[in-house]
Amino acid sequence: MVEKLGTGFLKIINDIKKISGLEIFENQDLKKFSTMRLESKGNLVVVKTIKALSDLLKLLNKENQKFHILGWGANQLLAKEFSVPVIKLEFDFDKSYLSQVRDEYILPASVSIPVLSSHATKFGLKGWEVFTGVPASLGGAIFMNAGTNLGEIGDLVKLVKIMTNSGDIIERVIQKGDFSYRKNNFLKENEIIVEATLVHHGVDESIKNKIKDYLALRNKTQPLKEFTCGCIFKNYYDESKTKLGMKTCRAGQAIDIIGLKGFQINSLRVSPKHANFMENLGDSNIEDVSKMINKVKKVLNWQFGVDFETEVKIPKD
Repeated sequence: MVEKLGTGFLKIINDIKKISGLEIFENQDLKKFSTMRLESKGNLVVVKTIKALSDLLKLLNKENQKFHILGWGANQLLAKEFSVPVIKLEFDFDKSYLSQVRDEYILPASVSIPVLSSHATKFGLKGWEVFTGVPASLGGAIFMNAGTNLGEIGDLVKLVKIMTNSGDIIERVIQKGDFSYRKNNFLKENEIIVEATLVHHGVDESIKNKIKDYLALRNKTQPLKEFTCGCIFKNYYDESKTKLGMKTCRAGQAIDIIGLKGFQINSLRVSPKHANFMENLGDSNIEDVSKMINKVKKVLNWQFGVDFETEVKIPKD
């Protein structure tokens, strides 16, 4: 790291404290903000309003101060110590907005995907089954085009409001090609999704059971009760083979085949339940996860000749 626990951030902390709509937690234990419960510390800024976020980013940009945006901490690893401020969005959301079916839903980026799944289950929203069981905020899910075997959230996004690192808001109407497998193709570095408009494909009573059945399947086949960050690797897809038929290699199945289920480094192990998950059994940190990822990737490449990409996001800080 360039600087210890945010010395650059501390130089401007008094100016940041003047911004209304923020909460600042210095030298915060961030473990509880990660679904993997990795050992991590940093200066946390909880942002309650879009204006507060704008004021904060303008100040950080003026001081050439980088930052790390934190959603639910589900599909990202946390550094042992963050030298840059860690920003968490907690915009107000009145859940009564979900008391009825709407043609379109204008939602803050910080609303939780499980809340939206509950709404989809209650009313049978066709299309919303694709994010069943995804532990994420809406913004985080859109950022990585989260999905399941049923589909991806990108197919439901009509428009996003994005805040640039200069604190300005721009709107993007989603177009073909804006999403691909487990990624968006439109956000620039240090841009943050603050709001999104979602659509659905009508109401279908069968969706209720489809969501319940798929959630039961995930609970049966994935270690959802353990401390994980979701799938570690993307499934392999060889685009050069599309003319002859799609060629894929599922990461979890490949890791299982080479016998790495249960393999352990310190308190971190490859899940015995689903090999594309890694479980934190105690006091694991990002160094343990990095070692495990490199080890598994090396063996997978040796065995299958495939260089699997990580699905989980690794901080640059």
